[in-house]
Amino acid sequence: MSTPFPFTAVVGQDDLRLALLLNAVSPAVGGVLVRGEKGTAKSTAVRALSALMPRVDVVAGCRFSCAPATPDPACPDGPHEAGAGVSRPARMVELPVGASEDRLVGALDIERALAEGVKAFEPGLLADAHRGILYVDEVNLLHDHLVDLLLDAAAMGASYVEREGVSVRHAARFLLVGTMNPEEGELRPQLLDRFGLTVEVAASREPDRRVEVVRRRLAYDDDPDGFATRWAGEESDVRARIVAARELLPSVRLGDGALLQIAATCAAFEVDGMRADIVMARTATALAAWAGRTDVLAEDVRQAALLALPHRRRRNPFDAPGLDEDRLDETLEEFAADDDTGGPDGSDGSGDEEPDPDGPGGGGRPPQDGPDDGSHDGSHGGDNEGGSDGSESSGQVPPQGGSPEDDGQAPSPGAGEQSPVRAAEPFRTKMLSVPGLGEGAAGRRSRARTEHGRTTGARRPRGGLTKLHLAATVQAAAPHQRVRGRSGPGLVVRRDDLRQATREGREGNLVLFVVDASGSMAARQRMSAVKGAVLSLLLDAYQRRDKVGLVTFRGSAAEVALPPTSSVDAAAVRLESLPTGGRTPLAAGLLRAHDVLRVERLRDPARRALVVLVTDGRATGGAEPVALAGRAARLFAADGVASVVVDCESGLVRLGLAGQLAGELGGSAVTLDELRADSIAGLVRDVQGNGRISGPGNSRRAA
Repeated sequence: MSTPFPFTAVVGQDDLRLALLLNAVSPAVGGVLVRGEKGTAKSTAVRALSALMPRVDVVAGCRFSCAPATPDPACPDGPHEAGAGVSRPARMVELPVGASEDRLVGALDIERALAEGVKAFEPGLLADAHRGILYVDEVNLLHDHLVDLLLDAAAMGASYVEREGVSVRHAARFLLVGTMNPEEGELRPQLLDRFGLTVEVAASREPDRRVEVVRRRLAYDDDPDGFATRWAGEESDVRARIVAARELLPSVRLGDGALLQIAATCAAFEVDGMRADIVMARTATALAAWAGRTDVLAEDVRQAALLALPHRRRRNPFDAPGLDEDRLDETLEEFAADDDTGGPDGSDGSGDEEPDPDGPGGGGRPPQDGPDDGSHDGSHGGDNEGGSDGSESSGQVPPQGGSPEDDGQAPSPGAGEQSPVRAAEPFRTKMLSVPGLGEGAAGRRSRARTEHGRTTGARRPRGGLTKLHLAATVQAAAPHQRVRGRSGPGLVVRRDDLRQATREGREGNLVLFVVDASGSMAARQRMSAVKGAVLSLLLDAYQRRDKVGLVTFRGSAAEVALPPTSSVDAAAVRLESLPTGGRTPLAAGLLRAHDVLRVERLRDPARRALVVLVTDGRATGGAEPVALAGRAARLFAADGVASVVVDCESGLVRLGLAGQLAGELGGSAVTLDELRADSIAGLVRDVQGNGRISGPGNSRRAA
């Protein structure tokens, strides 16, 4: 194994280092979620932490890391007698994003179980991580079934394996550390809340600090062992400080005044549940121990709030994590107590005392901000490319009379352009799904053959066996027992007898939004309702773990406002800044969407697409715009792409153009009202057969 980059050599990233060290002092804090752009030392700092963790005593030969003083009575390798054990470094176990369920929780040796009649259990990563660190890089991309297993283990401190007639339970208490790039999608709220602390990291914009990052990384790459040796003294000091803080931790006093500030802060920021209060209390206590104090000060409570609350105050998936520090200071000042939240003179700890350079966020070490995975190009990874930021729109909102297109007059390009309007309140939408049975990435939208779900049959395994169909395996082996000379209680099973269970679950899809932003959509400020509907569909896509893309068309052309991505947040941001106005190049929008799907099929052929066209069906600009739009729509039908048209036409007189367009697409039309889950007008919204949606929306399609 190569020598890891020293923790104390990471440049900058004070909050990241502090959060990791607090968890090393008090694992009960509950782990760290590190959010930030690529190349900001996220993985480097986490991997370096394992070298600073105190050693652990384990029972010799126990695969489940039982403590020799208090061995687990239910340990599968037990029973163990209390006594002396062996000392080893704390482990840092990495959970790959594409890991299987068996790799995470453990697996039964099927062949030995059937042939020898023994329960041979092979522990998984949860057992390896017990009393250590479980690290998940790109945790936001982790499959839902693995997230569910992690949630269960984190909540109960144990892993339960129930399968193929075998029941195994073992302790699984670990420090959960995850890193993620928010551009690639957000975490499920349940998993987000399981992380005790969260930190946001970004590359420094100071040239001197960036120079130091590059200098240290190059020195490490040239001679990892020599570089680590030069930092051995600092590493030893931090390791000793962690041990001292752990020993001091039981003596730290969390007074009533500090508890009142913690409770008031959580209430003021309206966080859900009581986990935030508990995490803040444990974090403030760890901060005091790390600073070498036995009393929790107001500054500890404030720092604990900055680390424990930002990811818990999100009211919906599109809210950016963060905390209003002015409001935090006002709350702490309002509920300040003189007895135990301040210094000896009753102050809040920030009076005339000399600041502790080794206190929270300090550590007396060089400023740090190191590289991640050997590269540090300073790129932002933001959403600055493509799409419109609204800066080009300059006109005013037209009067209620509507746009020139509503009067049948063709405006000149750019005429009637409006500033972006805010989206209406989102709502719960009907379920839209792709027809047939797919084989895409796990999700919650359309039916698919998956490794998880209900068992629908059995087949011979292709490659390694992952899910045994026990009845089919026994049935295949039973006729050959006499020929194979069976004499004992177990079946004589050969490789050819094994059968893989086939299962059906749900997959995530690519939901491509094609949004008409022309003048006809802007009439009577309809765009606010349209944006609200698209935002509602984006929320639905977030919950169902879809990829999303956004194509918009107006004026004389169409553009890809957001290429297909797992970051639904990015799509919501682009939607909010979408300006409107001009002609309706419907054909251009459809052709651009068709091209996006063509490229995406090459990148991810297993992921099926659902096109959501948001329009009133009008087409203007160029020669024969309606006929051209019809020919473009038929391309989707020819490719078998599932589609739905959200009909935004309003008024007493309706032309039904959206319904005709849905017929050309091979899909169905649904009004904004029928899109709501509580709408009486549309009780059924399942895509059937060739991608059509059954329900009242079909009645508007032209024959």
